[in-house]
Amino acid sequence: MNPEILTAAQARRIALAAQGFGRPRPAAPGKRDLLKTIERLGVVQIDSVNVVSRTHYLPAFSRLGAYPRPLLEELAWARKRPLFEYWAHEASLLPLAAQPLFRWRMQDARDGLGVWKGIARFLHERRDFVDRVLDEIAARGPLSASELEMGHKGQGGWWGWSESKRAVEGLFWTGELTTATRRGTFERVYGLPEKVIPRKILDLPTPPRDAAQRELVMIAARAMGVATERDLRDYFRLPVADARARLGELVEAGALTPVTVKGWREPAYLDPAARRPRRIEAQALLSPFDNLIWFRERTERMFGVRFRIEIYTPAEKRQHGYYVLPFLEGEALTARVDLKADRKAGVLLVQASHAEPWATAETAVRLAEELRVMAGWLGLERVQAEPRGDLAGALAEALAAS
Repeated sequence: MNPEILTAAQARRIALAAQGFGRPRPAAPGKRDLLKTIERLGVVQIDSVNVVSRTHYLPAFSRLGAYPRPLLEELAWARKRPLFEYWAHEASLLPLAAQPLFRWRMQDARDGLGVWKGIARFLHERRDFVDRVLDEIAARGPLSASELEMGHKGQGGWWGWSESKRAVEGLFWTGELTTATRRGTFERVYGLPEKVIPRKILDLPTPPRDAAQRELVMIAARAMGVATERDLRDYFRLPVADARARLGELVEAGALTPVTVKGWREPAYLDPAARRPRRIEAQALLSPFDNLIWFRERTERMFGVRFRIEIYTPAEKRQHGYYVLPFLEGEALTARVDLKADRKAGVLLVQASHAEPWATAETAVRLAEELRVMAGWLGLERVQAEPRGDLAGALAEALAAS
């Protein structure tokens, strides 16, 4: 039987619906809405850049609107929490139920397989020191790397980390430590898993590597709706050979359906339970690390937009700005804005604004609405648009008209 053929527009709508777009935002989003959103996504990337808001707060805002920000901190770092931190896509927040699904990765880190070779070598060669770090945390309770006055200070290698930092990060990746909380400037505080993660989670059986990876592929497939092999592999950064094998097994079992998407060069795979809306009405500013757009190849294929984060690009070479958020309007990415939260002045500053070729006169109006919602959510009093970018004039007029 030949695979079903989807149009690019059908695939885009399936993907948006799977990501939680296209439904009305709740009038007063609460903890349950927030947790359901994170569970739908399966993983939320963490990043420390705070020029607008740290990225892990933004995906829920994009989907729910102005939810109370402390709710995320409660879900992630309170004493009784439904989330935990681990290296999933990048550094990430995940539902606790996913913890057993990453034990194979923790074992790979202990064994020094693939990218974990240097970590395993350090943990092995400095095991006496590493055990002293563990003993210190066991005796004193959760500690940050800066509170561990042990070992040599940073000198090159591992981004100039101190030996204590190398030890706790290595132990985090192997699962021998986990994040107990975050402090101050978002510094990770490390604790023993048995003191942080509920016993009922730690006591769950460890699934075989192939079974855990199949479940991770399925979580990714449900979160994306329709996806290529590379899309599915990237969601949890699975090894190439493993992802390919797991995908074949899932197709053979009927858990995923091969499809052809017009305009896509690679075969695609559909979650059979995915919603197939005829239309998507969305209005959202997206973090550069939002699940919908974090795999840039998929973003370009899905929306026809080449998006790159330019934080590490010299200022004179940036095309769109330092911290740029695309604007999702309906079913398309229609604009991008370089934002900065000037907290002292109480202003959400639009440092530059650019329209995509298919943007309409309505784009600036809808973008202005969403910027005002974001400003209020961030506790800022107003939005100010600088005269940079081809959308700046229309955006300034839309903001002034409100």
